[in-house]
Amino acid sequence: MDQLDEPIQRLLDVSNAGDTAAFLAAFTPDGVVDDWGREFRGASAIRGWSDNEFIGKQVSLEVVSVSRAGDETTVLATVGGNGFNGPSHFTFQVEGDRVSRMTIRE
Repeated sequence: MDQLDEPIQRLLDVSNAGDTAAFLAAFTPDGVVDDWGREFRGASAIRGWSDNEFIGKQVSLEVVSVSRAGDETTVLATVGGNGFNGPSHFTFQVEGDRVSRMTIRE
């Protein structure tokens, strides 16, 4: 398995820790979460999504594999918690030391 870039690893770690403030800080100011085509841009929108569907559901993410294509890193993770459970692909784009986009698909 490839080593994850630090911004992605940090985002996964704070997600598993349930730290909403650190999760939001892991994104660029105009960062985007694309959850199956529903886009949430900026900290306020991402917080609303996360409170209802991610950290607010006590998400856990166990990395199964990592792949890279160009400037995108895709993580296959087993998702647990009180919401969706099962495998999902999280594709990340990074700008500097933060995540600019996290796209979630099956």
